[in-house]
Amino acid sequence: MGHSQESLWQRIDRNLRYCISGVWNDSRSLWSVHALKVINLSVRSFLDRDLQTQACALTYRTVLAIVPALAMLFAIARGFGFQNLMQSELFRYFPAQREALETALKYVDNYLSQASQGVFVGIGLVFLLWTLVSLMSNVEDSFNHVWCVTNKRSLRHKVTDYTALFLLLPVLMICSAGISIFMSGAVQRVFTGNVVSPLVHRLLSCMPIIISWFVFTAAYYLVPNTKVRFKSALFAGVLCGTLFHLIQWLFVTGQVYVSKYNAIYGSFAFLPLLLVWLQLSWLIALSGVVLTYSWQNFDSYAHRDKVKDISHNYATQLAIAVAALVTRRFKQRQPAITRHELINQYDIPGVLADYILERLQQAGVLVAINHAEDGEIAFQPACDPDEVTVNMVADAMAAMGQSRFLDKADKRFDQLFAQIDTQRLAQQHAVDDISLLELVKE
Repeated sequence: MGHSQESLWQRIDRNLRYCISGVWNDSRSLWSVHALKVINLSVRSFLDRDLQTQACALTYRTVLAIVPALAMLFAIARGFGFQNLMQSELFRYFPAQREALETALKYVDNYLSQASQGVFVGIGLVFLLWTLVSLMSNVEDSFNHVWCVTNKRSLRHKVTDYTALFLLLPVLMICSAGISIFMSGAVQRVFTGNVVSPLVHRLLSCMPIIISWFVFTAAYYLVPNTKVRFKSALFAGVLCGTLFHLIQWLFVTGQVYVSKYNAIYGSFAFLPLLLVWLQLSWLIALSGVVLTYSWQNFDSYAHRDKVKDISHNYATQLAIAVAALVTRRFKQRQPAITRHELINQYDIPGVLADYILERLQQAGVLVAINHAEDGEIAFQPACDPDEVTVNMVADAMAAMGQSRFLDKADKRFDQLFAQIDTQRLAQQHAVDDISLLELVKE
C-alpha cells in the first residue's frame, strides 16, 4: 500500500515536472503538446509581466478618460441620431444606478457645451484628444511590454491612429447596441408569422458578441508595434470577447442585487462595482495579449534559457552573420530585412533574433527603420557597408558595456592591460581582415 502510494506521488511529481519544464524538451508535433506549451508560456508571461499592476494602471487611466470618452461617444451618437438609444442602453445595463448615470450624463452635457463655446473649443478638443491618446498610449505600452517590443510609434502616428480608432469604436458600440433593435423590427415586418423569425432573432441577439470578437481581434492584431499573425489574434479575440461578455452579463445581473447598498452609500455604490468591472475587463484584455503572444512564440521559447547562457563567441558569430545579411541587402538595394524574415527564412528563434538585433543596435552596427513594406520594423547598416569588416563588428560587440570604471584597480593593472591589448591586436592582424560584403558574396 505504501509502495503504491509512493509510486502515485512519484507519477504526479513527474507529470508536474513535465508540465512545468519538461514539455519544452518535447519536440513532438502533437496538438496536446502545443496546447500545453501555450498554456505554460501564457502563465509564465502573465506572472513575469506583472499584468495585475498593468491592469490597475489602465483602470485608473480609464476612470480619467470616462467623461471625455462618453462625450465623444454621445457627440457621435447625436450625429447618427442614436443619443436616446445610447441613454436607454446605459440605463438598461445599470438599472440600480439610474441616479448616478443621470449625474454622469449631466457632466457629459456640460463638457460638450463648454467644449463648443468660445475659447473652450480648442482647449476642450485638445484636452479630449490628449486624454484619449494618453489612454491608448498606455494600452499600446502594455501590449508592447507583453510582446517585449521596445520600439514605439511616433507621436504623429499615435495621434492619427488613435483618433481614427476612437472615431470607429463609438460607431461599433452604437451598432452593437442598436442593431438588434432596428433589425428586429425589420425581421418582424418581413417574417411576420414565419417560423424563420425566432431563428433570425436568435442570430441577431448574437451580433453584440460577434462585434466584441471583432474589436478584441483587431486590438490584438493592430495595437502591438510588431508583426502579429491574424490566426493568433483571432483565437485570443474570440476567447476573450466571450469572457468579456460573460463578465458584462455578471456585472449587469449583479446590479439588481446591489440596490440595498444604495440606501447606505447612495450613488457611490456604483463606483466600486465599476472599478471591479474595469479591473476584470483589463485583465481579460491583457490575458488575450499574452495568449496571442504565447500562441505565436511557443516554438521559440524553448531556446530562452539557452540564450541566457549563450557563449560570447557564438553570439558574436551570429551577430556578424546577421550584420552581413543586412549589409548585403542594403548594398543590393533590396528591401531591408525584418525580424520576421530572420525567424522564418533563416530559422533563428524569436528570442535569439531579438537578442542579436538589440546588441547590434547597441553596438552601433545596425539601425532600426520604420518604412518596411509590411509596416514592421526593419534594419539597415549604421554606416557605409563597404567599410564594415568582420573584426570591426567583433570589436564593437566586445566593447559593449561598462569598462575601466575601477580607478584604483585600473591603475594597478594598467601595464598588464596594455600588454593584453597589444597581444590581441597582433593576433587579429595575423590574418587579413575582410569586409562583411566579402563574407557573404555570392
